[in-house]
Amino acid sequence: MSLPPGFLDELRNRTSLAQVVGRKVMWDMRKSNQGKGDMWAPCPFHQEKSASFHVDDRKGFYYCFGCHAKGDALTFVRETENMGFMEAVELLAREAGMQMPARDPRATEKADRRSQLAEVMEQAVRHYRLQLGTAAGSAARDYLDRRRLSEDARARFEIGFAPDARQGLFNHLTGKGIAADLIVEAGLAARPDDGGAPFDRFRGRIIYPIRDARGRCIGLGGRAMDANARAKYLNSPETELFDKGRSLYNHGPAREAAGKGQPLIVAEGYMDVIALVEAGFGGAVAPLGTAITEDQLRMLWRIAPEPVVTLDGDKAGLRAAMRLVDLALPLLEAGQSLRFCILPQDMDPDDLIRAQGPGAMQRLLDQAQPMVSLLWQRETEGQVFDSPERKAALDKRLREVIGQIRDRSIREHYGQEINRLRWELFGNRRKSARSEQGFPPGSRFNGRRWIAPALPLASTRSSLLAAAQGAQVEDMLREAIVLATLCVHPQLVAQFEGPLELVELHDPDHEALRHTLLSLGPVTDPAKARQKIREDAGPALEKLMALGHVQIAPPVRNTGDTDLARMCVAEEFAKLEARRGAQREISDAVEDMDGLADEGLTWRLSQAAQARHCAERSALNDATDLGEDRAALSRHLQSLIDGQIWVKKTR
Repeated sequence: MSLPPGFLDELRNRTSLAQVVGRKVMWDMRKSNQGKGDMWAPCPFHQEKSASFHVDDRKGFYYCFGCHAKGDALTFVRETENMGFMEAVELLAREAGMQMPARDPRATEKADRRSQLAEVMEQAVRHYRLQLGTAAGSAARDYLDRRRLSEDARARFEIGFAPDARQGLFNHLTGKGIAADLIVEAGLAARPDDGGAPFDRFRGRIIYPIRDARGRCIGLGGRAMDANARAKYLNSPETELFDKGRSLYNHGPAREAAGKGQPLIVAEGYMDVIALVEAGFGGAVAPLGTAITEDQLRMLWRIAPEPVVTLDGDKAGLRAAMRLVDLALPLLEAGQSLRFCILPQDMDPDDLIRAQGPGAMQRLLDQAQPMVSLLWQRETEGQVFDSPERKAALDKRLREVIGQIRDRSIREHYGQEINRLRWELFGNRRKSARSEQGFPPGSRFNGRRWIAPALPLASTRSSLLAAAQGAQVEDMLREAIVLATLCVHPQLVAQFEGPLELVELHDPDHEALRHTLLSLGPVTDPAKARQKIREDAGPALEKLMALGHVQIAPPVRNTGDTDLARMCVAEEFAKLEARRGAQREISDAVEDMDGLADEGLTWRLSQAAQARHCAERSALNDATDLGEDRAALSRHLQSLIDGQIWVKKTR
């Protein structure tokens, strides 16, 4: 169902995020300012004692400084209630007193038809369940007994039996006054080519009802009792209700279980799902006997961000995994991926659980591999890379695969992980060659001989510059100045709260200090605030203040000059934004390049460089001269950067 323009905006305007979130959290009233809609609480998405979950009721957004969960009222309802988008819209609209948009008459007519078909399906499910208990169903009951399927499980999954009769179900339903056309449209019967009476589609089969996320029976799956049957498993045909590529077996119960923290497990068939659920893995689904489609993959991600796909360890299972990886790569988003649980060869989850118990299944789930591991395995397994040409061919294949990922950040992280794996593969060979000659790790070849590495001093290893890499050094120097200045002048935190929340930090200690600063609340006594920062930040603050370039910074040394500190923080934020904006522009431009750069691209890069240069010359339009201290700081920082003192110099 599509929503008219402006409907969601009106819904968000009428909805109080603080009220929606307030149902799930206990507000910390010491930090919260209810009059301004500025609310704080322990995060409902992860276990914590401090109040790091922030709600801005006026803007309608929330953010957790611990787990980084963020969103609006719709996002919060979807995440906490494990609902779909339209379900969340309907819930909030009902609470806000808004009428959902009316459906057009044709859509209403279709909905009525679907309701009729769903009722026919329910009648069929009841009939088949009764047949399982009759004499005709004895063989089916024996099969279920051999599979150790209890009576409770049979009732839970509404398992039935279709006797081998041509019109058993058809006659039963027409006897209840159901029209033949509805039975055929529901996929329960088929018309013969000669135009005779419809005949039952499911005959001599164990029946597994397939329900949608709302619990409606939309189709059936049938397992043949006859070993010589043309198809071991048979699903309902495509109908007004049933779209095999957009349906999952056990969808609704799995969504509920995943919402309570259980893993979402993707198995191959009905019995695998049932075995997993009976063993305590309630978040199990199956794609109805086909390869997972893009629609099913999106459905899985709506249930849980990282489903675990179980696979047979044979070649066919691995081929299926690779097809799924190729399907998923272009669709990846931050925090949204797949993991793969490789089962012992010739065993499915049902076999494993029956043979070794739920513990064995749990151990394999705990060892589930990320997608990048399977990619690497596919491209390297059984290959020999004993020449530059073969290594180059591997690099080309990997670039092509990673290039399918649309999300730039994920693509970069995949590249980093592939580089790490590549170094392990090729770097260990070089390391082995050096070891054979008696040289320690880290030795380098200068063209004539191996040279052992010089050991760094302890103070060098622990320094900020050693911890940072490449272009991050300048950013980390600026981050340290900003955080140190705000720790010394905590009364400025409120003024810079917005930039402080948004700035990207590269160091875990910097993240901890940011959290401490943003948790201060209104500062009326700077001395008490500084004491609280020391107590909460602890070692992170000590490490920051021990840095040489922090100790000589004028706003850190001059604790009484608030104006100087304010201007320094504003300037550093401006320089950070200018630098990172230039980096983003350059990255985007590089992506756009095809062959030689054209004049437009050259202009973009020159504009990015000019913007950064202007920001570094003067961050504030009305900034006044900060005097010799500022000049000294600038010269010192620039000398560190220009001299690249983090790089070991060679004679």
